[in-house]
Amino acid sequence: MLAGVRVAAFLMIAPPFANRGIPGTVKAMLAGWLAILVLPRATAAGGPRVGTAIASGTAVFVGDVVLQALVGAGLGFLVALVFSAVQSAGNMIDLFGGFQMAQAFDPMSMSNGSQFTRLYQMTATVLLFTSGGYQLVVGGLLRTFEVLPLGAAFDLAALAETATEGLTGMFLAALQIAGPLIAVLFLADIGLGLLTRVAPALNAFALGFPLKILLTILLAVSAYVALPQVVDSLTGDAIEGMLGVAG
Repeated sequence: MLAGVRVAAFLMIAPPFANRGIPGTVKAMLAGWLAILVLPRATAAGGPRVGTAIASGTAVFVGDVVLQALVGAGLGFLVALVFSAVQSAGNMIDLFGGFQMAQAFDPMSMSNGSQFTRLYQMTATVLLFTSGGYQLVVGGLLRTFEVLPLGAAFDLAALAETATEGLTGMFLAALQIAGPLIAVLFLADIGLGLLTRVAPALNAFALGFPLKILLTILLAVSAYVALPQVVDSLTGDAIEGMLGVAG
């Protein structure tokens, strides 16, 4: 049960399992199955602490259940923070490209976003499943039972430090993904500004939104084709972050 609670809390937050397109029943069955698979490893790593958790009393066991829920939620948050770089990159493209005014609520991810935000997020989810990245994420979670056994104390300071580094890395990765397109749109704004100063009668800024939307659509392919490599790199970062906190 302790292992299942950690896995279930992780699956509720970490992508791609946090997507509402995956039924809760499937998540519960997956959590139970993974808990059974990891039980020998978790028991061996936990030592006598796991065997005495129930024998020590109900209060101790309930405390262990709450602790494992916090551990699973913390690890899932780190993974979600890493992969949110893709969504942030799409949000930047929407902001600089003029698509930000067409926001809509996405019930699958429970978030607001425009066209490229949702496109990038759905693409990252699909890539995690098709490339087998979700297996690496699950494998990283199961390895945490060795470095952070059941019943062991959870270092909140390490979690806060890793989350801070992950937040910085998220912004950096988002800029690396959307940076080239943002630079082109920025140069387009500069060109329109210079054209307005040279020939004010042309009212170049009236063509700004259509021109930027056209440039975004034409040049977005350059950022979109890099998503497979980006998702592969982010998967490695997510596993490293989980093991870093657990270690």
